[in-house]
Amino acid sequence: MRELEYPFDSEDILKRSKKIKRRLLEERSDFLQKKIAVLGGSTTHDIVRVLEVFLLEQGIQPLFYESEYAQYWQDVMFDEPALAAFGPDLIFIHTSNRNIARFPGMGDTPQQIEDLLTEQYEHFQVMWDKIEKKYHCPVIQNNFEYPFYRILGNREAVDIHGRISFINRLNDKFYEYARTHAHFYINDLNYMASAYGLDRWADPLYWHMYKYAMCLQAIPEFAYNVSHIIKAVFGKNKKALVLDLDNTLWGGIVGDDGVEHLEIGQETPMGQVYAEFQGYVKAQKDIGVLLCVDSKNERDNAIAGLNHPDGTLKPEDFIVIKANWEPKSQNMAEIAQELNILPDSLVFVDDNPAEQEIVESQVAGVSVPRIGSPEQYIRVLDRSGFFEVTQLSEDDRKRNEMYKANLQRQKQAQNFGDYREYLLSLQMRATIRAFEALYMARIAQLSNKSNQFNLTTRRYTQTDIEAFATDARYITRYGKLEDKFGDNGVVSVVIGRQGSMEEIAAYQKREPILTQNSGGEILHLELWLMSCRVLKRDMEYAMMDSVVDACRDRGIGTIIGYYYPTAKNGMVREFYGQMGFEKIAEDDTGVSTWRYVIPKDYQKKNTVIEVAN
Repeated sequence: MRELEYPFDSEDILKRSKKIKRRLLEERSDFLQKKIAVLGGSTTHDIVRVLEVFLLEQGIQPLFYESEYAQYWQDVMFDEPALAAFGPDLIFIHTSNRNIARFPGMGDTPQQIEDLLTEQYEHFQVMWDKIEKKYHCPVIQNNFEYPFYRILGNREAVDIHGRISFINRLNDKFYEYARTHAHFYINDLNYMASAYGLDRWADPLYWHMYKYAMCLQAIPEFAYNVSHIIKAVFGKNKKALVLDLDNTLWGGIVGDDGVEHLEIGQETPMGQVYAEFQGYVKAQKDIGVLLCVDSKNERDNAIAGLNHPDGTLKPEDFIVIKANWEPKSQNMAEIAQELNILPDSLVFVDDNPAEQEIVESQVAGVSVPRIGSPEQYIRVLDRSGFFEVTQLSEDDRKRNEMYKANLQRQKQAQNFGDYREYLLSLQMRATIRAFEALYMARIAQLSNKSNQFNLTTRRYTQTDIEAFATDARYITRYGKLEDKFGDNGVVSVVIGRQGSMEEIAAYQKREPILTQNSGGEILHLELWLMSCRVLKRDMEYAMMDSVVDACRDRGIGTIIGYYYPTAKNGMVREFYGQMGFEKIAEDDTGVSTWRYVIPKDYQKKNTVIEVAN
């Protein structure tokens, strides 16, 4: 929805939030539903109201719990029954510097200030620790913004008695907690206040009249920033940045002006603007964003422009380069297909408003920011939060190389008439094991990202994953896949719960269709997913073999699988049938239940991957 894209009109959103919400609910139905508790140290009603529309735009339908005014700490520490009954999927703690109980006095000794710092930090730490123990869900916590006045003037950040000094040190303690707790995220309130303008942000009228931690007009930008973290936690980030070239990555038209006359580099002010933007894009690659080109150009001219000596981006930085005279919308669809991702994972960046409109109207789901003039490109993309980082794994940093290797595999496949011979030529090696600490973050990340190959579409936090790994009732498996072109990282996850049919029926949030007792112990597959970048390489067979081995070790003779249809996972509708399962039930919504009785003479299904257990 255009009015919710950055840069937006905050006043308009505040006035029309109810109408916008109604339109969003009418336009789509495939929302991911999540329960979000907002625990406030100040008034939060308008934050919740605006946050809801931004989350709906991201495909998340929130159900909110809202604490009473300034009861954020009490609700957790005194076990507020309503919060416990709510059972949040995520908790957002909205505090500000108004919730710092005491600042250093000018007469305090260094030791007294150190003790005060510890006291203020532990007030929050005990709350976070209790949330982790009781609710097992992600936490978003504001850091502290600077005060709107400085008693010590420019010495405020230097002197240990200064409030800015104290806030900086307290924030550092918050950051250290975040570094050591993977499900804990900082909402950078301090940055938001600074970017907005501290004098306007901290207008004291709004605190003293309404107990708002910020001025009313700043709430949409604040809520928008919080929504980035929430949608990233729940797997709604974009994956790829697709860029135009002429007047987007450089000034000028390479086919008309020639490479030597392009504006890029340090020679002109505008050349510096484009050079800075290329550096920003290059940095996106380093956090796992896939880079591609979609440009109306002769390919040779496009490559020559990318090889400009003053350019930061080079042809090898891009996975797919579409430089031709086909419609850009057609190129976008082909890029999604070649990357094996959905179009709604793409962000298209083009300076031309006409091309923006065409791509947005012709390619469903793609994000097309209105980037404005060149000096605004970075700010618009950065504030839009398309690629919000909540965790940064080694797989993220190597993602571009992984996708490039996939294209090499596709090219090699064209040289083989026999598909099995092609698979053998890849020299694939898999590691399939029970969940291990080293990969917990990646496993959780994968469970929140995978849509097309996800049988039950369940989403889990890292805390959930860690709990499964230590629960004796569960069989867990992760799969890593390597071949001669490179390492794909962790690409598949299976989670199964052992028990009788009656036990599982009572446990499941969605009652299984099958209710009769099949006899003996059963493994119920709560999650089976795989990254689409390794489709059709028989990794699913290797995972099946490992699950069967684990069942045999436990004396489990039957595996039950469930398929819950979504708008995106239709490709796995018959997956269990391909694995040898028997469909035993299906309702009118397409939810199906499948059974596999493990034969005594079970034959390994994988014949092309070397597996290390």
